[in-house]
Amino acid sequence: MKFRPRAPEEPEINLIPFIDVLLVVLIFLMLTTTYSKFTEMQLTLPVANVDAQKDRPKEVVVAVAADGRYMVNRQPLTGKGVDALAAALRGAAAKDGILIISADAMASHQSVITVMEAARREGLMHITFAAQNAPP
Repeated sequence: MKFRPRAPEEPEINLIPFIDVLLVVLIFLMLTTTYSKFTEMQLTLPVANVDAQKDRPKEVVVAVAADGRYMVNRQPLTGKGVDALAAALRGAAAKDGILIISADAMASHQSVITVMEAARREGLMHITFAAQNAPP
């Protein structure tokens, strides 16, 4: 008896169920996505519930005034640039120290980012922000 060898069938991928699942996922994402307009957001910063401040020997406090002036450990800086701030942090901070940014609520975002950039340049990785207690 001779049996004819069958021709191997080509495997095929059925795309219809795949497209159905993708459409369901797309509809789910469209329905659950929230769209917010950031320009309409009213912000009042900084206020938080904080514990009493502990004294740490390796901490550096950078104060940012509303007009963009800086103070590093209660010593005013003459320059407002990243380089001047980095030089002041270089003299005041240890590499494993904590940098505390105490910014005025009306200080510009750029002023705080400048402090963070100077800290990055000097290798300070532990950064925290100071805030006042929220009224009850």
